[in-house]
Amino acid sequence: MIHDAQLDYYGKRLATCSSDRTVKVFDVIDGEPQRSSGGHTLKGHTGPVWQVSWAHPKFGNILASCSYDSKVLLWKEQAAQGPSPGGWVKIGDHTLHTASVNSISWAPHELGAILACASSDGKLSVLTFKNDGQWDADIFNGHAIGCNAVSWAPAVLPGSLITPTPQQPPSSTPSAPSASPTMSVKRFASAGCDNLVKIWGYNPEQQAWVEEEVLEGHTDWVRDIAWAPNIGLPRSYIATASQDKTVLIWTKDGPGQPWNKMQLEKFPDVVWGVSWSLAGNLLAVSCGDGKVSLWKENLKGVWECVSDLNS
Repeated sequence: MIHDAQLDYYGKRLATCSSDRTVKVFDVIDGEPQRSSGGHTLKGHTGPVWQVSWAHPKFGNILASCSYDSKVLLWKEQAAQGPSPGGWVKIGDHTLHTASVNSISWAPHELGAILACASSDGKLSVLTFKNDGQWDADIFNGHAIGCNAVSWAPAVLPGSLITPTPQQPPSSTPSAPSASPTMSVKRFASAGCDNLVKIWGYNPEQQAWVEEEVLEGHTDWVRDIAWAPNIGLPRSYIATASQDKTVLIWTKDGPGQPWNKMQLEKFPDVVWGVSWSLAGNLLAVSCGDGKVSLWKENLKGVWECVSDLNS
């Protein structure tokens, strides 16, 4: 069974992962994966592989995978050199978790090469890669029973697009950095088996990830979470999918404001996945009945189903 399929940044590569403990990478030509060539098979996991995630191409052709074997493996495509044909090689493994790693997500590239991981051991971990090829690993308690999914907030601060640039007073130290209206923030959300959604932010003073907010609304395990892309508008959106057959849309109108929730129409089965379009205005929902539906917010603030697709 194939558990995940992800296109790279340019849509030229398709990575899939399966219960057969492998990851496969296919070239995509004219929108079609070239399966006849067999693709590249990456072997290293010892259990079913749940998810794959591509790093931004500024960091190279790097792919991360997570598995029931409690590991996260990192793969990199090496260019052919002389007689060496090149290909995909394993460049690292993250083995600090003690149970299945269910979800991985790369941070927005503006923040650097940072990977968040969610595990059934109840812990979340964040890997921060350094220029020397090493990484720092922060691991901390996330959700009771287990963590199911993680999703990063956009790098730009909400509202930064329409916030005027502060006027800098004359300074005797012209080399001092000026405040930027588009300063970045490290923040992500996690979904857990405790029916909760949690927001985590990095505190540079404590050099640690701290729990900022807890969102309550689901009555069963939260299976997936997706933070909507944002170009700097004030409102933030998070979508969550749950075992309780519901999808909740969480909205926040600006810093310091509370998160408000709105439920989409009740689904006939467990909801397994949610995913936003690149513009952040269209939400895809994957349900256990084999259907994928597309949802959009109308001018009255009501979410409507605009398309229904059978698998």
